[in-house]
Amino acid sequence: MSNKLDMKNKYLFPHRFRSIGWIILIPSIALGLAIMLNEFQFTYLSFDNPLLPSSNVQLFNNNFTDEVAMLGMIVGLLFIGFSKEIIEDEQIAQIRLESLQWSIYFNYILLAVSVILIYGVAFLNVMIYNMFTILLFFIVRFRFILYRQRNFRMEEDAE
Repeated sequence: MSNKLDMKNKYLFPHRFRSIGWIILIPSIALGLAIMLNEFQFTYLSFDNPLLPSSNVQLFNNNFTDEVAMLGMIVGLLFIGFSKEIIEDEQIAQIRLESLQWSIYFNYILLAVSVILIYGVAFLNVMIYNMFTILLFFIVRFRFILYRQRNFRMEEDAE
């Protein structure tokens, strides 16, 4: 039985990665909001790619501040969502699996509704947010189920 549980947990990060995930996620969200609301950019993350090294014709000019924010959010959410619990048993693994399945269904239902109701640039924004919503829905549902389960156990112990 221990071997079976090890197989389910081999792709999870150590428990301490949850804290690291929060440390990465919070500033990444703040940076993402600054980019969206104020068009904030770090100037040192700008990159010019000349078409020809000796010419003044630019193929593109890009600032990578938004990429840094997105990668930070992805890494932070992955660390938070897929870090082991202090006690990682088969019940936790089952809750994790069900929460992930629920989040995928819920996310794609919302995406289908968005495809029908939202158009143009607003839909592009929906697709950008969609990169994060599966992980976000998973974390919220997983934590909620664990919280509810722990409160239920505490009530039983009090009786």
